[in-house]
Amino acid sequence: MKRKRIYIAYTGGTIGMKKSSQGYVPAAGFLTETVKNSAEFNRDEMPLFDIEEYCPLIDSSDMSPAHWQMIADDIKSKYHDYDGFVVLHGTDTMAYTASALSFMFENLTKPVIITGSQIPLSQLRSDGQVNLLNAMYLAANYPIAEVSLFFNNQLFRGNRATKIHADGFNAFDSPNLPPLAKAGINIRLLEGQLSPYIDNDLQVSRITPQAIAVLHLYPGISADVVSSIINDDIKALILLSFGVGNAPQNHEFLELLANANERGIIVVNLTQCLQGQVNMGGYATGNALLNVGVISGYDMTLEACLSKLHYLLSKNASPQSIRHLMQDNLRGELSR
Repeated sequence: MKRKRIYIAYTGGTIGMKKSSQGYVPAAGFLTETVKNSAEFNRDEMPLFDIEEYCPLIDSSDMSPAHWQMIADDIKSKYHDYDGFVVLHGTDTMAYTASALSFMFENLTKPVIITGSQIPLSQLRSDGQVNLLNAMYLAANYPIAEVSLFFNNQLFRGNRATKIHADGFNAFDSPNLPPLAKAGINIRLLEGQLSPYIDNDLQVSRITPQAIAVLHLYPGISADVVSSIINDDIKALILLSFGVGNAPQNHEFLELLANANERGIIVVNLTQCLQGQVNMGGYATGNALLNVGVISGYDMTLEACLSKLHYLLSKNASPQSIRHLMQDNLRGELSR
């Protein structure tokens, strides 16, 4: 059987870094040389591959919507030349990029897997080799035609993943959706659906930077603090509320949200809890938010909600249309 061909985009991140007197730093060419000279990556059971290193390499803390666009456009330009795609990325904002790409790609019929590592390939005990090798193998032999994130032997839906551990190998989880697949002695598909290769034309929606604020509620938060965040410069506000979507029933606070809604600012309610979803009808404190025009984000991750807002706001749709679409399940990002 003809070996599949995988395109690997190394955008940056820990996986390709080397140690210096200032700590780990990007090392151009190191990752490509290491992978191409490794017997494991060149076995007959593995797909053929090409690696392209971005120049300059991007620290994931510096990732922006412009970089999401660059990665999406890169994959689109090579879409018909490869059977699957692996994006190597720093872990800190990996879930944001995975979420954004999931919304940007229309008619995706090939796997796009984002991965990286907590320890560089250059160091003993690196998790990078296992993560990259499995991502390539899955992309070739278990083609799940969506944007996913592979880490620590689990394949997650990209827009359901979130970073949960700063320095552990189990850096990511998908709190409200089981993994798509698990890689143990055998690879087990759980939620993922294999799809045949179809020659649909991939469409890439353009994303432009949007003014989106995130407000993390805490006991005793003042109206002045809220007012300083909800200004005329923002187009959307993500409210990280308590429990199932509860917030203070402070009149001044609710009035600020009502005024924001009237000015066309999209206000989305997400829970601070790692698992579960917003239900603003459950308590009076949540219902008060509903009455001033706040919409539910259900069980979306912050990363998915933020990138979905970027995606929809970039289309210049009306606030009413965006509020409706934010509550629709567009790419499997929420449970509805």
